[in-house]
Amino acid sequence: MPMTETTHAESLPTIVLVHGAWADGTSWQHVIPLLARDGFPVIAVQNPLSSLAADIDTTRRVIQAQDGPVVVVGHSYGGMVMTGAAAGLPNVKALVYIAAFAPDAGEPIGALSATYPATRIGSAVVPDAAGYLYIDRAKFHDVFCRDVPDAEASVMAVVQKPLHSSIFAATLETPAWRTIPAWYLVSEDDQTINPDQERFYAKRMNAKTREIRSSHVSLVSHPVEVTQLIEDAAHSVVMEPVAV
Repeated sequence: MPMTETTHAESLPTIVLVHGAWADGTSWQHVIPLLARDGFPVIAVQNPLSSLAADIDTTRRVIQAQDGPVVVVGHSYGGMVMTGAAAGLPNVKALVYIAAFAPDAGEPIGALSATYPATRIGSAVVPDAAGYLYIDRAKFHDVFCRDVPDAEASVMAVVQKPLHSSIFAATLETPAWRTIPAWYLVSEDDQTINPDQERFYAKRMNAKTREIRSSHVSLVSHPVEVTQLIEDAAHSVVMEPVAV
């Protein structure tokens, strides 16, 4: 019987999207349709932001529930969450960091703040009586999403999901980027994480890195470019054609 090649019906990996602080899974609403259009299975995690451990557990369950290879994408604090959640999971083939924290073992996300001070976010964060942190609505557009249209930024400010202050002191035991290939998108106009801190993370991980002239929320303001990086990472793990 002659040998033929099958393209594996392009067995595309599932994309698991992990949101950051002051947001939920709907922060990916502009990226999700683009990934779906291109045939990728996609799911967005809804994390409680009540503790790092709870967020890692939630994300890990979602990753483990997927069939086949997975690419995990994290924005902002979501990068820290996926760095913990993907560790040791053999189905995770790539990590994509979108203006995200990528801490090493024992390194809290605030550890580099003295070396790479955030430009303006500090004065905009306000706590509530239970220890959860919000961004002052009057400052939200300027410090978090400056390049997002006014109407959308106003909604983002109203629906922002706070995170618990304990998260800033929490650490990871095993960072997934030590063993899983990484991609990184730096936001050059970020007012929430210093762009030089993002570059530091990317270099330390030996990530395939791109930069974009964007605020902290490139997933909202530049979804096409964000999707392209995710798909580049995903295509790198698609299985080779199999001879039958």
